[in-house]
Amino acid sequence: MQKMIWIFSLTLLAACQNQRKANPVQKGGTAAKMWADFTDSHPEIKDEEMPEAWYFHDNKRDANRLAALTVAGRKQASSGLYTWYREANADLPKVGTKHIVTDFEGRAQCLISVTKVDTIPFFKISKAYAAMDMGTEQEPLKKWKDAHWKFFKSALSESGKEPTEDMLVVCEQFQTIWPE
Repeated sequence: MQKMIWIFSLTLLAACQNQRKANPVQKGGTAAKMWADFTDSHPEIKDEEMPEAWYFHDNKRDANRLAALTVAGRKQASSGLYTWYREANADLPKVGTKHIVTDFEGRAQCLISVTKVDTIPFFKISKAYAAMDMGTEQEPLKKWKDAHWKFFKSALSESGKEPTEDMLVVCEQFQTIWPE
């Protein structure tokens, strides 16, 4: 069941990352208001379609913690398995794509823009990238590997697969662009 949710999320967002879940956005909601405020301040993009809104991870505590780190500019990356994109026949994230990050309840927290996308084997993830993804400088690589190994293992086990040190990770870097 969880794998089906991830595949659905992947298809819905045309991108999949290990720690984000689609959030339905209703007209008049906080995501729509945030987008309207952003486009009012940046009229050159007023004709762009409102981006997808979603939260990180799969529980309230982590979703809200990661959203707060993103608002503060400390979390600047997110990671997903390449195999999830391949299985869903979805494109990898693209530089310039915008997303609205919400808290677990779906309240818009910030707007981010993708700045870089790489596909890297798990064992080659750098300390610098791990710090961007985890939002910390305290043992970021150890924390990243522990957290992501557990998450990938859990997600892959549903399809009878096991994580490997050479599995490909889609490393998406972003910057928080709103609020400014």
